[in-house]
Amino acid sequence: MLLAVLPDKTEEIIGDRGYDSNRIRLLLAERNITACIQPKKNWKSKPPYDWYLYKKRHLI
Repeated sequence: MLLAVLPDKTEEIIGDRGYDSNRIRLLLAERNITACIQPKKNWKSKPPYDWYLYKKRHLI
């Protein structure tokens, strides 16, 4: 998994809905990394995310 080899300085991750899972969110939270992942439409209680930051996910 690519998320396991992130540099130690990583502070936030921006990801598409394909990365929206409890396992990924927990892994990032354990490393104190903020997850900016748009929740899937089928979630009843959707986790919050920064919409403005999420829109910049395609910039390099």
